[in-house]
Amino acid sequence: MPEHDSSKQTRVLAIADSDSYVKWGAALLSRAPAEWDRRLLVLASPVLPSADQLSAALASAGRSIGRPAVVDLNALFVRVQKMQPDVVLLSLRGQLVKVVVRAVLGASTKRPVFVSGLPGISVPATKMAIAHRAQADLFVLHSKREVREFQALAEKMEIEQVFGLARLPFLTAPAGSGADAGRARRDLTGDIVFAAQAKVPIDKHNRLELLGWLAETARQHPERRVVVKVRATHGEQQTHAETHDYAELMSELRPAAPANLVVEGGAMSAHLAGASGLVTVSSTAAIEAVALGRPVLALEDFGVSRSLINTVFEGSGLLGCSDDLIAGRFMQPEQHWLDDNYFHAPGSDDWVQKVHALLEIRAAGDFAAKTLKRGNAGGKLRRAWDRKRALGRFDRSWSGMGALAFGMPFLVTLRAYRSARARVRRALRMRAITEEH
Repeated sequence: MPEHDSSKQTRVLAIADSDSYVKWGAALLSRAPAEWDRRLLVLASPVLPSADQLSAALASAGRSIGRPAVVDLNALFVRVQKMQPDVVLLSLRGQLVKVVVRAVLGASTKRPVFVSGLPGISVPATKMAIAHRAQADLFVLHSKREVREFQALAEKMEIEQVFGLARLPFLTAPAGSGADAGRARRDLTGDIVFAAQAKVPIDKHNRLELLGWLAETARQHPERRVVVKVRATHGEQQTHAETHDYAELMSELRPAAPANLVVEGGAMSAHLAGASGLVTVSSTAAIEAVALGRPVLALEDFGVSRSLINTVFEGSGLLGCSDDLIAGRFMQPEQHWLDDNYFHAPGSDDWVQKVHALLEIRAAGDFAAKTLKRGNAGGKLRRAWDRKRALGRFDRSWSGMGALAFGMPFLVTLRAYRSARARVRRALRMRAITEEH
């Protein structure tokens, strides 16, 4: 097998869309080998970051990655044609991955190595995450536990996938075996930062309840600011749509919010730099805080479950309740938890080695593109449908509009059928249970 020519500079192109994927892609790219020719593009889509969001997302990458150009799919095609990258990092939401893979393959004289991954805590592993990225040659994850759980699920799904390990690239302190990670740095006057999430908790009542706890925390600690750190301010987009905006909910608090409870955007790293503690339900910011030695409180008042994306904190020592928050009690992680969850020794990282191994396979010439087992039927109409659904108004093609007009009635009918079928199955199960008793 011919070896990859290491004397030739490896051309790596990262393609990102939303603010969280820009942050992840830029940070991972900045920690790739310096001899790689590394470039980043942002694909115009319905979740296109604002200028402020883009600046915040790039903050963790340092100066090694410049400010990326924003391109549409046609311009991306032209860029790939010109650059002919050896490696393409798909730092994209799941539904966009196959759309971009098709564009890259169409523009490449020799198909590149495709690398993808997820931008934060990815426990529990999900079938959708794997299915969307089934065409990737390497799926990058960030803890031993994640790799273990994703490997098991991929095998169960009968999807061949290679997983690579990399420390979360936007951690601002070196990940160790536990000796340094989570070391306490007490500051009783710094901000208490709440890392908000679009989907967790999702119910308005729960979000108001949480905001109420933060307001009471601010009253009990008037010497500190309590900052609701959001990913998007009014009019900005983010990876997941937010139904109940915290800034808007502030006006519904009774009694009114104290002056030291504020809602702010910006880079999480900047907020953590002056923080005395971080509180969240399940945000990856908890891992960033641990890396900096900031105490953390992962709220369990709403439960610990897959839907809340907080099962990763079981056994961490970071779980607590609203009473702890109001009293200002924050936690440090259990040392035994760290190695399996994001703070493995740097020598355990293997994603770069696996990219080089894939480049050697590519150099041999036998490097066919991976095909999707599902979601690939329908030819040109299906491809136009996928593109329009993923890019929305940023896909201006006639074929996309035609596919949407044809496909939406079918999709509505299909969803109604599946819903009715699910109701029938539930009714049959209930009937069987009743008959057993």
